[in-house]
Amino acid sequence: MKSTVPHLEKGDLVGVVALSSVVEPEKLGEALAFLDELGLRYIIGDTIHAKHDYLAGDDETRLSDLHEMVKNPEVKAIFCAKGGYGSARIAEKIDYALLEENPKIFWGFSDLTYLHCAINEYAHLVTFHGPMLMSASKIDDLSKKMFLQLFSPIEIQYTEAISPLTTIAGGVARGEMIGGNLNRLVSTLGTKFEVQTEGRILLIEEMGETISGIDSMLQQLKQARKLEQLAGVVIGSFTQTKSDEMALHLLMKEYFGDLGIPVVAGFKIGHETTNIAIPFGVDAILDAQEKVLRILPGVHE
Repeated sequence: MKSTVPHLEKGDLVGVVALSSVVEPEKLGEALAFLDELGLRYIIGDTIHAKHDYLAGDDETRLSDLHEMVKNPEVKAIFCAKGGYGSARIAEKIDYALLEENPKIFWGFSDLTYLHCAINEYAHLVTFHGPMLMSASKIDDLSKKMFLQLFSPIEIQYTEAISPLTTIAGGVARGEMIGGNLNRLVSTLGTKFEVQTEGRILLIEEMGETISGIDSMLQQLKQARKLEQLAGVVIGSFTQTKSDEMALHLLMKEYFGDLGIPVVAGFKIGHETTNIAIPFGVDAILDAQEKVLRILPGVHE
C-alpha cells in the first residue's frame, strides 16, 4: 500500500493547476464556486491562463506550476482543472522525492492517469481519480459528495445502490487499486512509468473509442503481460463507444473471463455525469458475487 495523505479541513488552501490541455479561463467560475461550496480557499496556478499550442503552457511552465504547489506548505491539495493531453510530457522531470517529502492530495482523471501511475510508483503516495474541477457543473450531486472523502477518512463502498453492476467473472479479491483511462494506461507501456498490475485491482475507463479500438488496447496490455497477475478488474464507464453494452461485456469476458479473478462491469467511474471518485494506491476488496467494491480511505487524520 502507498502512503495515505493528510486530510483537508474547511478553510484549507488548495491549488488549481492545468497539467494537460489549454483551459478556457472563462469557464473557471463554476470550478471555483464549487471549491467555495466545499469551504476551501484556493490559489490559481500560472497554467490556468497559459497557452502553448494545445497545451496549458509549455512543459517548463506546467512542471514548475506543479512543483510550486508541492513546495508551498500552505497548499494542502492539488486539483487538476482539465484533462486532454500533456501530463506525460512532464512526468520524467517531476521531482518525486519532493512530492514524497510534501505529501498532499493530488486529484484528477483521464489524461492524469499517466501521473497517477508515476506518483503512485515513484512518490509512493495515494492519489485520487476523480472529476476535473472544470466539469463541476456537469457532474451529479453524488459525484460532488465524493469530494467529502478528502475531509475525513471514510471507506468507500460501491454497490448496486449507485448503478447496476454486471459480473463478468466471479470471485473475491483484495489488492491495491490502480488504473484509470485505458488509452493513457497503454501509453505508459515500455516507459519507466509503466502501470504495475501484479496483485492489484485494475480500473479501466474510456470514452469515444470503438470496440475494435478498445480491443486493440486490451490486446496490447495482454501482450505486455499486464493481465497475468492481476487480482481483479473494475470496469468503469465506457462512454460514446459507438456500440452496445453487450458487445463491450463480451469483449471484456474474452480478455478477463478466464483469468480466475473477479471482474465486474458497470461502475460509474469515468467520463460521465456520475463519476465516482476513488483513491489509488490503497487496498480494496472486489466481491463479484455480492457485486460490491470496498476501498480503504485515501487520507489520514
